[in-house]
Amino acid sequence: MATTPPFRRSPHHRGIKRQRKVKILATLGPASRDRETIEKLLKAGADAFRVNMSHGDHDTHRETIANIRAVEKDAMRPIAVLCDLQGPKLRVGTFAEGKAFIRHGAHFTLDRDPTPGDDNRVCLPHPELFGILEKGQRLLIDDGKLRLVVIRAEADSILCSAEVGGAISDRKGVNVPDAIVPVPALTDKDRRDLAFAVEQGADWIGLSFVQRPEDVAEARRLIGGACALMSKIEKPAAVQSIDGIIELSDGIMVARGDLGVELLPEQVPPIQKHIVAKTRASGKPVVVATQMLESMISSPSPTRAEVSDVANAVYDGADAVMLSAETAAGQWPVEAVTIMDRIAVSVEHDSTYRERIHLASTPPDPTTADALSASCATIADTLPIEGIIVFTGSGGSARRVARERPAAPMLVLTPTLATARRLALLWGAHTVTTKDIGSFEEMIAKGKRMALRHGFGAAGTRLVALAGVPFGVPGSTNLLHVVTLTGNELD
Repeated sequence: MATTPPFRRSPHHRGIKRQRKVKILATLGPASRDRETIEKLLKAGADAFRVNMSHGDHDTHRETIANIRAVEKDAMRPIAVLCDLQGPKLRVGTFAEGKAFIRHGAHFTLDRDPTPGDDNRVCLPHPELFGILEKGQRLLIDDGKLRLVVIRAEADSILCSAEVGGAISDRKGVNVPDAIVPVPALTDKDRRDLAFAVEQGADWIGLSFVQRPEDVAEARRLIGGACALMSKIEKPAAVQSIDGIIELSDGIMVARGDLGVELLPEQVPPIQKHIVAKTRASGKPVVVATQMLESMISSPSPTRAEVSDVANAVYDGADAVMLSAETAAGQWPVEAVTIMDRIAVSVEHDSTYRERIHLASTPPDPTTADALSASCATIADTLPIEGIIVFTGSGGSARRVARERPAAPMLVLTPTLATARRLALLWGAHTVTTKDIGSFEEMIAKGKRMALRHGFGAAGTRLVALAGVPFGVPGSTNLLHVVTLTGNELD
């Protein structure tokens, strides 16, 4: 296999061109949502930003998104905004003293009585649970810190034994790993937040606590094509239905927080690899999220285990890795992005990286577009190709090429700003908005100019161009061409 030549920067280069293909998704919050910090995060390596709808109000989120768009305009680089819905999070009620203590091995009752609880009982304000729980099933409270096992489930009360007891306080979260909970994928709050996100021009919607493909279908109906939909896999039921969920989603997030609560810890790593491989094979972006550099919430440097965790996700070929509280509320948001960028660059320069990301086979579908996309990757792996230029309207061609994980980076040219922003989470894609093309000659000339302008080589550099004829028609990818830069295309 031929090696990619050393990176060469055109003297005409402008903007930000990453020295890695995996993307970084950073969550914004009190520590980072101001314009100045967003700009610093972008320069440090963030490619997209997550707005967590579980916290804050619409006025705050509106200001955050406006700050992102202002930075985007200054940087002349499309930035994806992902609005992450809270989802149907189950919680216990309140306690008379704000807290209680459940003794190890003691009996504890969850009931429908709204009266504040004590050491023996508390309200569970979710009537749908009382009809489905059975003897022996588990209830995990406060991210699994407390573990209850059902002894007897009745219409108005659930008697449990405390397999693992401890302190409990108001409104702590409840996970039910052993049953599919008949709750809607979207709460009333989610519907309001979704309408707000669409109104604000969000590029991606994160759908939390997906259990079934039907949950995804409902969200898609409400979105109506205004945004791309990313399903978050954080329930065992979702793992069981992963094929159907991937099919109906535009992207997948492996949300290891709640997934790690409802499954045994040792089950999460193989599930992560399984989901990443399946999503990659579908040609859709997959994000690995939660606790990736958790210690950097309060420390300026990560643990060695965290560094290995991020590296492992990059070696798996994930499209993006995500920072949560590290950038939203941590003391070192810019440093967290900086170290994640350094880890990703280091991994991708490892001599074994190419071999590792191709351990999972992604055979092309029997279509012209897929065959040509696979050919792009083969050419880039065989010849000293410094970039693949993809002309696309919907982003489909770019996703097909990215699925092959080619050696060369992609310069994606699109006339549609919404497409450019969505592709900010796609592996290897450097996306630029430009006017549509009308002829083969115009395609070649524009591709060369943009390659020089955005740092995809210099005089003598060879590039692969992928497009469709007739131009401007979605799904018409049928043209592949190898070009050589002269270096004077901008003169």
